[in-house]
Amino acid sequence: MHRLVALGLGPGFLLCSAVFPANAQDANAELIRRGEYLVTAGDCVACHTAPGGKPFAGNYVLDTPIGKIRTPNLTPDRETGLGNWSANEFYRAFHDGITKDGSYLYPAFPFAWYTKVTREDSDAIFAYLQSLEAVREVRKPSEIPFPFNIRTALITWRTAFFTAGEFKPDPEASAEVNRGGYLVEGLGHCGMCHNANKIVGNSGLAGKLGGGVIDGWYAPNITPDDHTGIGAWTDEQVVTYLKTGTAPGDRPGVAAGPMRQTIQESLSKMTDADLKAMVAYLRTQKAKESYKTKDLQAFNAAGAPGAGTYLSYCSSCHKPDGKGVEGAIPALAGNTSVQAEGPETVIRVILGGLAAQNGYAPMPAIGVGMTDAEVADVTDYIRNAWGNSAPVITERGVVATAREKTQTMLAGSAPCAEIAQPELARALDAAGAAEALKGLTPADFIPRLDALLPRIKAAAPGAKDDDIVNGVTTAFCKAGRDDPAYGKIGWHAVIGSFSSVAYSQIKNPEKQASSPGTLPGGTIKPN
Repeated sequence: MHRLVALGLGPGFLLCSAVFPANAQDANAELIRRGEYLVTAGDCVACHTAPGGKPFAGNYVLDTPIGKIRTPNLTPDRETGLGNWSANEFYRAFHDGITKDGSYLYPAFPFAWYTKVTREDSDAIFAYLQSLEAVREVRKPSEIPFPFNIRTALITWRTAFFTAGEFKPDPEASAEVNRGGYLVEGLGHCGMCHNANKIVGNSGLAGKLGGGVIDGWYAPNITPDDHTGIGAWTDEQVVTYLKTGTAPGDRPGVAAGPMRQTIQESLSKMTDADLKAMVAYLRTQKAKESYKTKDLQAFNAAGAPGAGTYLSYCSSCHKPDGKGVEGAIPALAGNTSVQAEGPETVIRVILGGLAAQNGYAPMPAIGVGMTDAEVADVTDYIRNAWGNSAPVITERGVVATAREKTQTMLAGSAPCAEIAQPELARALDAAGAAEALKGLTPADFIPRLDALLPRIKAAAPGAKDDDIVNGVTTAFCKAGRDDPAYGKIGWHAVIGSFSSVAYSQIKNPEKQASSPGTLPGGTIKPN
């Protein structure tokens, strides 16, 4: 459901800009609006937007098992995008996996799912893409070694795993279930991540929707299994999770990694009716038990491996009993995301941290300061303590691999982020955040934030608390990342502490009537 889309497209056809009668213009506008929704449902922007690049202009790098594939430009630029493509040529790529010049597309582009999309919806998607601003963005070469760079060899894969054909409604199922099936099996291409034993591009032979590793993260079981799937979740909980990344009630999981991005860019923008339909369809699938709980090693005991690490690093937030803080810190006890078959997502969160989301506090990248063995042990512990049960790690190299792949701002292993909300970026500039956040000691965090946050909120009244916390953390990153004074503490610990204080201050401001670092009226003293 995320960044595994690589459409090997070349230049194409630009829609005619002739003047249409009013009714034709209205019809075309409606087609474009429908296409925009369908593109959102397919989360096309995720894979066709490079970091710092223009939306849909391509050159995002997909790190696939056969090499690095760079995605193409989907804007209507005549030389580098879809400007010289026709709707027929687009449909052939979408439906059959064959590009404009007749060559086969790599199955990193999920045409094995998109083949189920109707011609009418394909035409709407094409109309929307043609309505975008044309961006000249030459596609950089992919890095695919021999023999995988020989596209004619794909005929073997196609013969074994690919059958073209639009979605066929089940006459015995309700209209809602069929709508959900169309989305899950088509544009949503959910099996691309959630199938268990992946045979790239194929859904029929790959442990359908039973959970599996994708790009170093674990996409959980989404079949109706009661323990490892969504069987114990209510429909409301699943829909809310798909829309927000968190679920109400006794389901404390928080979306992380690619799923979080999919929710932000795609699922959160879909209608409630479509989300409910997807859940209704998932309920009809065969429940799959990802693993047998009776075969697990017991960690629910005093002195269990990882218990000491948990008490040292994690218990202050998640509590010794793993129950967290309602509405602020997710519970680990009973958390189905934590208990997925694969440990990859838990490991990646420990190593990379999490930004604030849906009212929950940000999580520092605590794993940066741990050894690989400590990360593995605490992962096993939280997945098997307090009545949790999940397979333990048998391959220690999984932590080292995840550490290498985890590149985040909170871990200090990626550049400082950019603020996505223009209003918030302007508010931070107006508040003088860039200068105010330089040269701080941890003792300065509260007074500086106490002065800054009210001004930011006043200048951006529509901004969410989560966005403000993440925005001011980004501003702090840019102001302080290269400060040598933080070297002894460790940058991941400094920025993690700052982000946590920012969350606390915006939720429950600590009054600082005469705090060091501020003047009467909240004016920040110069350094």
